[in-house]
Amino acid sequence: MSTLIVYASKYGCTEKCVKLMSKELNDKVDLINLKNIRDIDLSKYDKVIIGGSIYIGRIQKEVTEFCSKNLDKLKEKRIGLFICGMQEGDMINTELNQNFPSELLEIAEAKGHFGGEFILDKMNFMEKLIVKKVSKVTSNKSNILEDNIHKFTQEINSI
Repeated sequence: MSTLIVYASKYGCTEKCVKLMSKELNDKVDLINLKNIRDIDLSKYDKVIIGGSIYIGRIQKEVTEFCSKNLDKLKEKRIGLFICGMQEGDMINTELNQNFPSELLEIAEAKGHFGGEFILDKMNFMEKLIVKKVSKVTSNKSNILEDNIHKFTQEINSI
């Protein structure tokens, strides 16, 4: 079997999570950052894992566009969905459900939340201002949930 992980990463957190995940997957794995490549041949993959970071409640537009453009082909695959972000509690499921098409959520065999990071050094002035005001963060903060990544990966390996 072969697995494709498609993702969008703005500051690198999602990419870190994807690389951790790819090391644990049993299949041959290809990684594609949708910020760099948009036309993808899905025919050679059995499993497709899709994810990205959430900013102000929304996943990156590249992920949304990929899902919409390839929805019929994706419905024929084994699917895993994940989000990255600093959300907690019920907000995680709300944001997961709001950012992927219902057709994919229904067939997804693994869904995950991998935590997130605030890397203020990589943000522009407005982004820093919003993060500091909304999240009360004043310095770089990392909360990547490696246990969640491991659990998600085990679910994908079992299908």
